[in-house]
Amino acid sequence: MAKVLGMGNALVDIMTKLESEKTLDLFSLPKGSMQLVDLKESDKVNNGTEGFEKTIASGGSAANTIHGLAKLDIETGFIGKVGDDEFGMFFQSDMEKSHITPLLLTSTTATGKAIALVTPDSERTFATYLGAAIELSPEDINDKQFEGYDYFHIEGYLVQNHNLIKKAVELAKEKGLTVTLDMASYNVVEENLEFLNEILEKYVDIVFANEEEAKAFTGKEPEDALNAFSELCDISVVKIGKNGSLVKKNGQTYKIEPIKANSIDTTGAGDSYAAGFIYGLIKGFTLDKCGAAGSILAAKTIEVIGPKMDDNKWTEAKEMLEKL
Repeated sequence: MAKVLGMGNALVDIMTKLESEKTLDLFSLPKGSMQLVDLKESDKVNNGTEGFEKTIASGGSAANTIHGLAKLDIETGFIGKVGDDEFGMFFQSDMEKSHITPLLLTSTTATGKAIALVTPDSERTFATYLGAAIELSPEDINDKQFEGYDYFHIEGYLVQNHNLIKKAVELAKEKGLTVTLDMASYNVVEENLEFLNEILEKYVDIVFANEEEAKAFTGKEPEDALNAFSELCDISVVKIGKNGSLVKKNGQTYKIEPIKANSIDTTGAGDSYAAGFIYGLIKGFTLDKCGAAGSILAAKTIEVIGPKMDDNKWTEAKEMLEKL
């Protein structure tokens, strides 16, 4: 069975359920965006939302995808950097408990934290302190880390570190891995257009983007954006929320219907979609079924607070996957 290696920002997610959007205005956070903040501002947002319901989990986009694959019994590993602190220890132990091989480096800088502020409409807004995660450097990665893996999954949040991404995808390609990239956040896409275009064209085999990210990259609506992506990558995926998703390969487009869900929190839905899609590829599914697998995992993820499903939701998801 194929093995999947992930690389991303090793962050601890602090999920915070808001009562209204007013809290976002209080901290000048544009709804639906991912804003980078320093440790002081991170603490300010965390302390300023003290009275709200919170949950904690190891996170980061690529780590969430790897976690989903591990829950589906796919062998996985994860490259990231954490602080030598309580949150760093939590991140490592959470990975090990999930049967993920942690290829973690440590720093004297504090472990990164992503404070996800979830509004009543299920939209999430991130105030992210990258901390040690952003210190992951080209010197931290080598060809041995890629040995034995078949897929290499990276998150768009890392593309700000151009040298790291470039070395990683070059090593992955040298080792014959299929490279998959999740675009991440629309504002990250806007700030790295030229670099993303180069990486997609030269190294990325499969690209995942939501509607906003696709528009930020191509300036086009979903279907036209899908066509633009397909000129750069082997398989292109554009997720269109409650309207499902679009998948294209070799000139053929598949429209994937959404799965009905009781949406509570959209955090991690895209990460879960990628996990389902990659799982489908590994299991030899047709592309429409890969998309359906992605939709199932995304739908079950938005029915819980935070980026990870509980055991009951995983049972439901696995039963649905078996019927594909």
